[in-house]
Amino acid sequence: MTQQTSPRICVICNENSGRNSREAEAIQTAMEVLGPNAVLRQVKGEDIDDAARQAVADGFDSIVAAGGDGTIMTVAGTLMDQGRRFGVLPFGTFNYFARGLGIPEDPKGAAEVILAGATRRVSLAEANGQVFLNNISLGIYPAILRTREDVYARWGRRRVAAHWSAAKTFLRFQRPLFLTIRANGEELRVRTPLLFVARSAYQLESFGLAGKDCVEEGRFAVFVAPDTGRMGMFHKAFRLVRRTMAEGRDFDLVCAEEVTIATRSRHLTVACDGEKVRLRTPLRLRIHPDALEVFAPPMAVAETGQAA
Repeated sequence: MTQQTSPRICVICNENSGRNSREAEAIQTAMEVLGPNAVLRQVKGEDIDDAARQAVADGFDSIVAAGGDGTIMTVAGTLMDQGRRFGVLPFGTFNYFARGLGIPEDPKGAAEVILAGATRRVSLAEANGQVFLNNISLGIYPAILRTREDVYARWGRRRVAAHWSAAKTFLRFQRPLFLTIRANGEELRVRTPLLFVARSAYQLESFGLAGKDCVEEGRFAVFVAPDTGRMGMFHKAFRLVRRTMAEGRDFDLVCAEEVTIATRSRHLTVACDGEKVRLRTPLRLRIHPDALEVFAPPMAVAETGQAA
């Protein structure tokens, strides 16, 4: 009598995706492509981390995150240095991580990348143990996310809704942060409405921002916006849309392998890949080289800066 082995692929997604007809259809399409060796586990958003840990314990050697950058971030963080191959089915709004690796945004194409079996090693970043793939930010962006949740609830998860939530927040935001940034052996004290730390060269390039070289060299690109008031923030947002942001005028840029960010508060609400997280201060950011093996097209240009 032969012992039955576990299926090879475990696909993890937020159960809310199954209630959205478009995403439910996308999941079904992907599962049909992946075939009988794939198992789908739909769980509540707060249980995604536990589901990924259980998939490791159950012996799956390939674990796939189906969803937006937040879901992908959570599963990737759980699998860091676990010796499992990681797959992505991008169903989110922006999908910077997947797009940077050349993974198609359509479910059939993304599933075919997983079946093809080609992988590459990527590095992961973390802040006080919280893994992130694309970026982490303080200040106005976490406030935008709070507004975005209300806008999404009313109008659905659309890019135009995301942009509208940003405009609404700019109108009301009045609380800059007082931060002490330590990097490269130096200390910088700033008053800023926004600090943005990037680990996706693809995202930086898509917005016409500097810092791509920092990321591709295995460092953080830290953007600090000067406190220029509400109208100044509107001007920056307008230049961001037009891809005309300039270092020295709209932001200061710091490149570093490790960064510490201190503030007067014991805790800060931080946006990690579009998800709000409450973290203790000071924040200590570092990079874990080659921490994850990801299914990706072999000929795709490594534009995220995360590839080895």
